Amino acid sequence: MATKRKKPREESRFLNRELSWIEFNFRVLQHAEDASQPPLERLRFVAITASNADDFFMVRVGGLKMLQQEGREKPDPAGLTPSAQLTLIAERMREMVMRQQACLTREIEPALRKGGIRRLKFAELSAAQLRHVEAVFEDSIFPVITPVAVAPGEEFPLLAGLSLALYLRLAGTPDDATPRHAIVALPRVLARFLTLPDEAGYSYILLEDVVRAYVDRLFPGVPVLECAAFRITRNADMSVSDDGAGDLLAQMREVLTERRESDCVRLEIEKRASAGAQAFLRTALHLDPADVYPVSGPLDLAAFFRLANLPGFEPLKLDAWNPQPVPEAPPTELMFDTLKRGDLLLVHPYESYDPVVRLLQEAADDPNVLAIKQVLYRVSENSPVVAALMRAAERGKHVTALVELKARFDEARNIDWADALARAGAQVIYGVKGYKTHAKVCVVVRREPEGVARYTHFGTGNYNEKTARLYADVSFLTRAENYGADASVFFNTITGYSQLAKFRKVEAAPLGIRPRLLELINSETERARQGEEAAIEAKMNALVDPELIEALYRASQEGVKIRLNVRGICCLRPGVKGWSENITVISIVDRYLEHARIFCFLNGGNPRLFMASADWMPRNLDRRIELMIPVEDPASADKLTQYLAACLADTRQAWQLQPDGSYVRRQPDPRHPSLRCQEELQRRAEAAAMAATQRQAPVFEPQRPAEQKK
Repeated sequence: MATKRKKPREESRFLNRELSWIEFNFRVLQHAEDASQPPLERLRFVAITASNADDFFMVRVGGLKMLQQEGREKPDPAGLTPSAQLTLIAERMREMVMRQQACLTREIEPALRKGGIRRLKFAELSAAQLRHVEAVFEDSIFPVITPVAVAPGEEFPLLAGLSLALYLRLAGTPDDATPRHAIVALPRVLARFLTLPDEAGYSYILLEDVVRAYVDRLFPGVPVLECAAFRITRNADMSVSDDGAGDLLAQMREVLTERRESDCVRLEIEKRASAGAQAFLRTALHLDPADVYPVSGPLDLAAFFRLANLPGFEPLKLDAWNPQPVPEAPPTELMFDTLKRGDLLLVHPYESYDPVVRLLQEAADDPNVLAIKQVLYRVSENSPVVAALMRAAERGKHVTALVELKARFDEARNIDWADALARAGAQVIYGVKGYKTHAKVCVVVRREPEGVARYTHFGTGNYNEKTARLYADVSFLTRAENYGADASVFFNTITGYSQLAKFRKVEAAPLGIRPRLLELINSETERARQGEEAAIEAKMNALVDPELIEALYRASQEGVKIRLNVRGICCLRPGVKGWSENITVISIVDRYLEHARIFCFLNGGNPRLFMASADWMPRNLDRRIELMIPVEDPASADKLTQYLAACLADTRQAWQLQPDGSYVRRQPDPRHPSLRCQEELQRRAEAAAMAATQRQAPVFEPQRPAEQKK
């Protein structure tokens, strides 16, 4: 289903970044609206859209509001000022809220009820469930919550962003009949979903419904005239001036504190709340009417991730796709021996992330390993990667960890990991002044009989074994000297005072990636101009950079065939006669988050293939430390080419971008079999693992009696 959009102005060569992101979130929502999906999978995607929206308001809307307040109304490349963007965002996001709620309450929850998962309202509780709820309220909830009286014009309670609260309107006193107001915050230490006794399945009631039912106990003798749940979103677009003097660790802790007290940018409130309740909260929180989002169903749909992962209820879930063992890296063999045989390219999550973790764990325990150097951007809560680095440092190996403290919303966790690594004896670097380090690289230095060797891992995803099961990414592991030398130069540069040096193979932002990409695009453009076949194929998460978009437009005008797979934001207008008719853009939304960045340039029939940590965005190319790695090993390059080809050929989960910024679901060609790329990649990984198992299967030979002597 295509979304109707106004016809763009002829002079606008770019789509707006924020509206393009919203279109991406609508594609995610349409996956939740797909009735062919099992209900818990649909619930998971509703939760994803809500979580995405939370981040969008905290960062993008928060940033636009700051520009608006400062009077900085410079138009973006699409010609929209911050104020115009905020108006359009509010319009589209209201539609999203309505569709989220309709999808949940009218479609998903009825299907879940049939499958045994029920969200009950207070009036639906049985006598046994009522007794249970009352006991939980008295024992666990009532002692924790605190009502706070609020009068108009007085300082409003400091509420945590994205946390639930209840607004209460109370009857006046005998001396003053004017209604009074109070706020009850619902702390995150309280479970949002209260499990109910139920022999037939899983029933639950929401925390806010429980507190609402017993709210009169908080105000003995005072009638409660109204009770409405609400939730605020605070601006999280905070930054540090880390290019000057000061303690970056201390500054990041200050940023976390500032976020707790920053301006409110969104108010979500139950639709049944009175106009007076909305007006009171809007005034107290200094919000415009456009910042208020009435919600017809439950607030904070991101919390429903918990239900989507509920154990059991397998008929309500997708069939499991398990990461497959990698035949080229058998678990009985050291990763060092594996990589001595040749380079290794892995496609996650279809292929297991285990070889990457094993390389680090084996390096920590190997007495011949001298040093490990690694960038950590987002790691898991109980990270085996960090544990291996700590163990290596404790065993006397030289461990250098660049822990990016400015990884948004992971700052607190990264601060804790940085402290733990330092205590273990690792050399910890808190990023690079003035830049965010987003490169995914690790190098292990090992003493071997023939000399010192370097084992290097480059990735498109973070060193996080949990998200490696959810995000579609690529890993490249190699013992090749050129890559190892580049990794060493990279670490020496960013941990010292050097400028980025010339690398043998890789390119690094902020200096090298955009010029290299422009050179590659222009080379294809020149080949097309001379009548040669020319083509560009690329996969990324976002395409925003105006300079690269203009280069693609010029290439299209010369006849270069350009096929792009851009998961989210795309500011390029494809298919416009006269400047982009040779460009097609698709976006894939499926069970895994497409996250890999892969670029292929035909190069006269000798393709140049790259993987990267960077999207084609100004922030990645100008304000981050990123890496782009050529993949030249024939087997690895062939595997990466097949991966990219499968993504571009998807006809079941792909959406095609239209010139006006809308997306239309791609339809299979009846003359050819339909293709779902994620399903196909899982099938290939399973087939490769099965073939390897069969090759290793023991051969049984019957033992016959010896021939009798004559």
